[in-house]
Amino acid sequence: MWTQERCAALAVLSIILLLSKVVAPIEVPLDLKQPPTIVKQSLKDYIVDPRDNIIIECEAKGTPVPRFQWRRNGKFFNVGKDPRVTMRSRSGTLEIRSSGKPEDYEGEYQCFASNDFGTAISNKILLRVSKSPLWPKEVLEPVVVREGVSLVLPCNPPPGLPPPETFWMDSSIMPIKQDNRVSMGLNGDLFFSNVLAKDANTDYSCNARFEFTHTIQQKNPYTLKVITKEPYNDTFLNSTDLYGARNVPETQPTFLSPKGLSSSKTVLRGEQLLLECIAAGVPSPDISWIKKGADLPSKKVKIENFGKTLRLHNVSEEDSGDYVCMASNKIGSIRHSVEVQVKAAPYWLDKPTNLVLAPEENGRLVCRARGNPKPTIQWLMNGEPIESSLPNPNRQVLGDTILFHSVQIGSTAVYQCNASNEHGYLLANAFVNILDMAPRMLGPKNQLIKVIENNRTFLDCPFFGSPFPLLRWFKNGLGSGLDGGQYKLYNNGTLEIKQARPEDQGTYTCVASNILGKMENQVRLEVKEPTRIVRAPEHVTQAKGTMVRFDCRVKHDLSLPATVTWLKDDKPLNLNWINRFRKDDEALTIYNVNPEDAGTYTCTAKTEIDENSASARLIVTARPDPPQDLELSDPSARSVRLTWVPGNENNSPVTHFLVQFEEDKWEPGKWQNLSIFGGNLNSVNLQLSPFVNYQFRVIAINAVGQSQPSLPSARYQTSGAPPDVVPSGLKGWGSKKNNMEITWQALKSTERNGLNLRYMVSWRRKDTEEEWNNITTTRTKHIIHNTDTYVPYEIKIKAINDFGHSPESNIVIGYSGEDKPSAAPTDLRVSKINSTKVNVHWVAVDPSTVNGEFKEYKLYYWREASLIKGLKVNKTKLHKGFFTTAEQPSGILTDLFPYSKYKMYMVVANREYEGPQSNTVEFYTKEGEPGAPKYFRIQRHTGMVHLKWDKPLEPNGVLIGYTLEYHTVNGTQEGERKFEHFQPNVTEYIMNLPNRFTRFKFYLAARTQVGAGEVYAMESPHFTNEAYKEQEDIATQGWFIGLMCAVALLVLILLIVCFIKRSRGGKYAVREKKDLPLDNVDHKDQDGSFDYPNENRSLEKESSDEDNKPLQGSQTSLDGNVKESDDSLVDYGEGGDGQFNEDGSFIGQYTVKKDKEETEGNESSEATSPVNAIYSLA
Repeated sequence: MWTQERCAALAVLSIILLLSKVVAPIEVPLDLKQPPTIVKQSLKDYIVDPRDNIIIECEAKGTPVPRFQWRRNGKFFNVGKDPRVTMRSRSGTLEIRSSGKPEDYEGEYQCFASNDFGTAISNKILLRVSKSPLWPKEVLEPVVVREGVSLVLPCNPPPGLPPPETFWMDSSIMPIKQDNRVSMGLNGDLFFSNVLAKDANTDYSCNARFEFTHTIQQKNPYTLKVITKEPYNDTFLNSTDLYGARNVPETQPTFLSPKGLSSSKTVLRGEQLLLECIAAGVPSPDISWIKKGADLPSKKVKIENFGKTLRLHNVSEEDSGDYVCMASNKIGSIRHSVEVQVKAAPYWLDKPTNLVLAPEENGRLVCRARGNPKPTIQWLMNGEPIESSLPNPNRQVLGDTILFHSVQIGSTAVYQCNASNEHGYLLANAFVNILDMAPRMLGPKNQLIKVIENNRTFLDCPFFGSPFPLLRWFKNGLGSGLDGGQYKLYNNGTLEIKQARPEDQGTYTCVASNILGKMENQVRLEVKEPTRIVRAPEHVTQAKGTMVRFDCRVKHDLSLPATVTWLKDDKPLNLNWINRFRKDDEALTIYNVNPEDAGTYTCTAKTEIDENSASARLIVTARPDPPQDLELSDPSARSVRLTWVPGNENNSPVTHFLVQFEEDKWEPGKWQNLSIFGGNLNSVNLQLSPFVNYQFRVIAINAVGQSQPSLPSARYQTSGAPPDVVPSGLKGWGSKKNNMEITWQALKSTERNGLNLRYMVSWRRKDTEEEWNNITTTRTKHIIHNTDTYVPYEIKIKAINDFGHSPESNIVIGYSGEDKPSAAPTDLRVSKINSTKVNVHWVAVDPSTVNGEFKEYKLYYWREASLIKGLKVNKTKLHKGFFTTAEQPSGILTDLFPYSKYKMYMVVANREYEGPQSNTVEFYTKEGEPGAPKYFRIQRHTGMVHLKWDKPLEPNGVLIGYTLEYHTVNGTQEGERKFEHFQPNVTEYIMNLPNRFTRFKFYLAARTQVGAGEVYAMESPHFTNEAYKEQEDIATQGWFIGLMCAVALLVLILLIVCFIKRSRGGKYAVREKKDLPLDNVDHKDQDGSFDYPNENRSLEKESSDEDNKPLQGSQTSLDGNVKESDDSLVDYGEGGDGQFNEDGSFIGQYTVKKDKEETEGNESSEATSPVNAIYSLA
């Protein structure tokens, strides 16, 4: 998946690859005889890990399969004699086991791959084993230096292979902070442009990291002692003139590395150039770079290490010249010039490639290379210098070229070209293969190629032959060869169509021919419409928690299936992991957007041959960044000015700044809110409390939320003062009947105003002239013992510290503890009793007997029994409180059950205790309207409806009957309402239907002498036409009659076979089956439902259990406000099984009836039954 930019890059890359393909040499098919070709080999400079097996790669192809041998340090290496060395099968790759000393195998290796037609050779592979030597043991004396002078701490890491990476740390394994003054050089040394007293606060240790062994070795640390003129403390850190404050003399820059005013450096082409300038001086010098006579190449140059290092990538010859670094401070400047020379190891201009010639043909091999100095060219044949080979009159060596003329069969060989200078070498193998062969096609036959309209298209036709065949293209088998205009033909057989159009569709034929014959192949081309995004996503800014939708409507060629994928910031968006993301065919929707969702979303529509992308950016407003650089100014006794720099608002303006503080005396480490200010301020005056050592931080607030807190400010100490806040929350109350607890809230830490905070509490009995009692304590509670029960006290308090005391609080009234009330309410009685409520009366207690603060009169009551015989009731004790101080108190008790026996008694309660019980009273509630019937079910039969119900769970009186109201239902129209009345012992009703499609709605209510109760409403079920028709017509269908006849015939045959087997002496337990009593199917339970043997009994039990559950019907009164039943049974038709059980489920009553009739029929016609005939024969 790619973005639009990546698509463009992909297109360019594809064109480059195709162009490189069309000019590539023609490959010889592997099934033809050919010399070896090296296809894989190890690096020239090959460093290995000593802990691993050593693998030296050498892979080659050729026909016959090549044989391999190795030379080590120029001599034959006998692999078979060393048990630790093995060569892989059909390969030249060596594997050396890691046991022993891997250093024994260091050296220069070269692989030779040979077959009957020549020898190819690999590069010379220099094998070296990685080394990570230990740091030499040394004792480092403390380094003593005067403040302001320069210093270099040498690293001198052990010489590893490859060289280690160096870095500096202290003994706490923390990196040494580097800056313009202190930095590490390219050689690993640590340079100080000038030393400060603070540099002695740590030690310095050089570390070497070895890449291959993944180890780090540490040098003994340097200890630095700095001789200073001024004592050092942290106050100098905030000084703007650090050196002047420290009395360090300023000096002009001088170079620490490199030394002097000029130097030179040589670098190889293609490598990177590293130049360094480190200078000493006070103040620390700044470094800048220029190139004499030219600008620095900005795309290749990178300035690093605080300006001290210049890094230039991929050096070329034009990068030679003089580079100047300038070190400057306010005292002066100095320059250093570096002359850079670019040398070059050999690199190819024309690399020799394989050559296939037919007998009597001419050809040439060219080997051209460039380098600095100019490389020398050496030719070899089959791995040996060409001068030592047999003379060949058909071959002529002319410097970097070998000419071949009138070649003959048998002169096939592999030639090597070696281009070398003092900086390296290049080695290339190229064979000359003499073949005589008719053309052959190498690609797949009848290939189908699909391309996008208006795209550049290539039709491949790989072929081979010797002599080199002539290739031509034809379209649809007509016309002359295709070349020129819209078409371009390449030497390797590829046909380019510069801009594919719909009319270019068709079958293309490529024909290759030489003097030995010809061969052809076909390619079918289809031109498709491009994939386009017709509605692209658009940029959007959205708040956190909202929804975002990115459109992506795609139009594509209908014959090409398209898939749409989404990327976020160029990475695939995994929609399975993030359930807030929803993708459909035309959009991506993000629910509950988070700040992490911000980024660039890319929609990519892709078919098998093309793709298109469109992107949009989502900006999510988020919490602001924390404020920075807090500063204090304008100090006074109880205020200070705080200034800060606001952070990034993150796409939502800051509305407020919250200032918090922390103090280190009372609650150290706890941050507390101080003040909040407008979002347009960044400097505020803070009002402070005495004797607090403050530090502050600021939190920014925008519409999204709060930022992280800023870094804390410096501390600010205010002076002490007497407390100016009175302790709050003062109160007195008794935890026991003879005490009083006085409690209050402690002063906040910012209200103490000084050390040794304590509280002076004073108290005395109210309405007396007693002296005040007082106590001084540091706690927030004091208990007074041996008090009278529930006596009022006057209480006051003040705070005291080392600087004085606060004002006294206002006097509050507290009470000592409560005791159990000593008297009970008397003459408890009831009046005005009806079905659900009753009036309650009693004689109040003397207030002095409450022994505390009066809370309520608490009435306890419970339902003793129902007046309906056999009805069980819940006897849970309930209570109700009455708060009244009237002389003749009374209340109303509600929510009682009608027609029930109740008992009750009363107590008086204060805040802690309840008193003794009053007399117990019995009373009986009157009859009320009954509840809804326990259940109400409708069972529909053909031509009638069967209604069943049960008495209410709460009759609320003596039932006198039931009232059934019903009317027809036709859509939204209702028919005439009719009524039926039933005796209390009637619980079912059967009503005939005028026709099978008539539907009714029924309303059922129970009645007592008081009236009708809640209504249970139900609607009769639908009649299913299809089911009825199927039930009616199935017996008349011919296929059904035929099926029944076939079944009867099969049963008869089976019975005859059984009879024959029994007559022959076989054991067949027909007599036992005959003697078994037949169960009567038509059993009825007490409720009138059918009872089935075995499994059907369990089904009936489940139905009975369901009857005890409340039914999901509607229950109202007969005033017309009827709540519709949730289960109208409309969904249950009359076809199929026929009717419902009491729980509403289908049961097979029709089937049962049918079975019963069949049973009775069998009994009446037993003599003629085939089964009974067999019984009689048995």
